[in-house]
Amino acid sequence: MNDQIFEAVVTTVSAEGASHVAPMGVRYQAGQVVLMPFKPSTTLANILATGHAVLNIVVDGRVFAGCVTGRRAWPTLPAETIPGVRLAAALSHVELRLAEQVDDPQRPVLRMQRVHEVVHAVFPGLNRAQAAVVEGAVLVSRLHMLSAQKVDAEMAYLQIAIDKTAGAGEHEAWGWLREAVAAHRAKAAEVPR
Repeated sequence: MNDQIFEAVVTTVSAEGASHVAPMGVRYQAGQVVLMPFKPSTTLANILATGHAVLNIVVDGRVFAGCVTGRRAWPTLPAETIPGVRLAAALSHVELRLAEQVDDPQRPVLRMQRVHEVVHAVFPGLNRAQAAVVEGAVLVSRLHMLSAQKVDAEMAYLQIAIDKTAGAGEHEAWGWLREAVAAHRAKAAEVPR
């Protein structure tokens, strides 16, 4: 079994057709895509309601940073073979159908069958600033669990890649993440002890 995790963006729709965009670590096992969304989550509810999702391979770090900082309105296009949407910015996408659900109190395992795959653009290569933004987005999604010292140390290290290799999109995304850290700390400072 492969436990390697790949960061991607999952798009789902509700039973009523409302779309949802969420970054998520995914695993590839035995030809399937394995998702483990937290309970409760919109992604989980949507997949259980419709039986479908779309895996989007994205290099625009703004999507990852945007989603964890409240910016979830990214342009989408209709999926080709399932009810759902894909990100317009996706380099490629995989349309998925729920094949198996293993319940768990915190993170159910959803084994998703690949239904349809399309490549939209060539992968341009790895960029350290893009990776730093994704890592920063993961930190921001866990601010409630991490110490300020850990966040500061990680952000300082990631800042090096931003300073050396970021383009305009990465700088914008990094700004959103820094704002989210500052807002989290300001809110925490307001809470009476």
